[in-house]
Amino acid sequence: MDLQRVLEGNPKRLLAGRIAMTVVCLAFAAAAHGEPIKPIPEDNGTDGDKAALGRMLFHDTRLSKDDTVSCASCHELSSGGDDGRRVSVGIDDSPGLVNSPTVFNAGSNFKQFWDGRAETLSDQIDGPVQSAIEMGSLWPEVVAKLFQDEQYPGLFADIYPDGINRTNIKDALAEFIKSLTTPNSRFDRWLKGESDAITPLEKRGYTLFKFYGCVSCHQGANVGGNMFQVFGVINEFFKRRGNITEADMGRYNITGNEADMHAFKVPSLRMAAHTAPYLHDGSAATLRDAVDAMFEFQLGREAPDEDKDAIVAFIETLAGESGELTQ
Repeated sequence: MDLQRVLEGNPKRLLAGRIAMTVVCLAFAAAAHGEPIKPIPEDNGTDGDKAALGRMLFHDTRLSKDDTVSCASCHELSSGGDDGRRVSVGIDDSPGLVNSPTVFNAGSNFKQFWDGRAETLSDQIDGPVQSAIEMGSLWPEVVAKLFQDEQYPGLFADIYPDGINRTNIKDALAEFIKSLTTPNSRFDRWLKGESDAITPLEKRGYTLFKFYGCVSCHQGANVGGNMFQVFGVINEFFKRRGNITEADMGRYNITGNEADMHAFKVPSLRMAAHTAPYLHDGSAATLRDAVDAMFEFQLGREAPDEDKDAIVAFIETLAGESGELTQ
């Protein structure tokens, strides 16, 4: 019987079926072409001068209306690229709508934001700068502030013939964010042939990660970040949690397509060891809580505690190296 026909008319069952088929396809792909997770390249080809300027801008509170919030306020690089809060806090202590993801390896995401409304890193920068509950700025105000600085006019002129403007500010910031990769994780070293880079428990966790189907959504060099998925595809997370907000609608807010209701960009797991709490609403306090939620609401499967703990141990091997990190 045609699986598509059986599932037709029930979007969630259809999506669950597609997940099952994806798991099978990935299993064959892994057998034929190697592992479904790939190492992060050590050189991503960023422009060093632009990235250095972008780093200054990333930490500059003058991008916000009241000079109190910088990009780094919600994305603390030294501790993992997020802020450790359920939702971030913007100007005037305004709470955000969703959990701030890490900016590390964001350049490898196929789209930006949980709902994928920005196609590129440069496009993404408009969001927080102009959001009334984040930085609350207008670009002419930002440009005017930077022109008054002693350093910025010269630094921009050295790189950009047309100096300080919205496009060039975004370009420099995007180049810095693109540079924030975390290669040479213990798991990447294992992928490259260093057999003792991960422990037997962590190896078992990776085997289980593939066996249970986690890899159907979390694969590639970024271990995610390359597709959308409905949250609660098997069991209805939002019905149980209640208090549904507009942000919970996810991709639907962008497309208006019913099939995109509660769909979000699958997050990268690369820095998950450092970036609690988890999920788009920050409702999973620990990595184990997030794994429990995935089993219940995405996989619809049960697993013994030792299997889930092994998967957590594997995920913790994914975080790599960066000069910005201190933990």
